[in-house]
Amino acid sequence: MKLKNKIIDILKECYDPEIPIDVWNLGLIYNIEVNEQLADITMTLTTPGCTMAEHIANNIKTQIKNNCDVKDVKINITFDPIWEPSFMTDFAKEKLGLKMKKKKSNWE
Repeated sequence: MKLKNKIIDILKECYDPEIPIDVWNLGLIYNIEVNEQLADITMTLTTPGCTMAEHIANNIKTQIKNNCDVKDVKINITFDPIWEPSFMTDFAKEKLGLKMKKKKSNWE
């Protein structure tokens, strides 16, 4: 699935404008189905009231169309399940300060 991996790499370059983390590491991508005709992506947003939904979806479509050999891109936005911070990768949690690196204790 080289094409799917290429799409994942593209998603790692598509950002939520309000959060300095890409949509892949935020855990917003729920499913990717891809063939030479269509990239069909199911995703969510960090909140149902997100005003950037159209911007994010259009950016993803544009980047995939410009960088992958597919004829069309379909973005399905769902809130089932509702996104929560636990969906983020460890990279995203660490970058946002939600996950601390383990430190060796000096008291032993």
